[in-house]
Amino acid sequence: MAPRPARPARRLRTAALAVLLLAAGTACGGQQDGAPTAEVAGQSPARDRVGTLSLHTAQGPRACTASVVQSPRRNLLVTAAHCVQTRRIGLLDGLVFTPGYRNGATPYGTWPVQAVTIDPRWAAGDDPEYDVAFVTVGPVDGRQVEDAVGGNPIGTGQGFGLPVSVTGYPNESDEPITCAVRTRSQSPTQERFDCGGYTDGTSGSPWVTEKGAVVGVIGGYQEGGSTPGTSYSVTFDQRVADLYRKATT
Repeated sequence: MAPRPARPARRLRTAALAVLLLAAGTACGGQQDGAPTAEVAGQSPARDRVGTLSLHTAQGPRACTASVVQSPRRNLLVTAAHCVQTRRIGLLDGLVFTPGYRNGATPYGTWPVQAVTIDPRWAAGDDPEYDVAFVTVGPVDGRQVEDAVGGNPIGTGQGFGLPVSVTGYPNESDEPITCAVRTRSQSPTQERFDCGGYTDGTSGSPWVTEKGAVVGVIGGYQEGGSTPGTSYSVTFDQRVADLYRKATT
């Protein structure tokens, strides 16, 4: 579907916000024995493409994690669809994206969400097979977000068993965490990785290959998961390629 404009920012009802933040957790299933645990992510230009999605300001209540992806207009993020819209509360208003956020610092500024692109099957019924969203952010001081921090390409059709790094922002931390893992098949259309520490707020965290392509985001099955040790993603296949095309045309 075409990008859907976000409604003007307004104060959310407390109950609605609580529902969203509970839904925006991640990680699922039992963690595998011997699996690693995420560590604090050191600062780097590539990791600064990852940031927080929060309400109204960089210091506002956290919703999820998102990251900048390459696009013709240089203004696009990828995250999980449940981070920006659910049937229970509709489209979440007033989101802003802060790339490279650390300990209250906003080195690249805060970018207002202007529109989201989700699959109609997610919009109609929160179908976990379509738990991916592309998010358009507005310029800051005449500059697009990709001009500020760069962007990663979207990688589709690359299969399972890929080594990836996953960087995201737990709600309880002011620093991002990261883990180097290998993807595994959960089903023909869903994949997973095992690493501890991916708690509420890390939904939407990008799965980035050694070549820099985003091949997943925490979401999908069980909205990314129900325990911190195993996380899920919709497989980035033709579904995601089609959604990306709609977000960029």
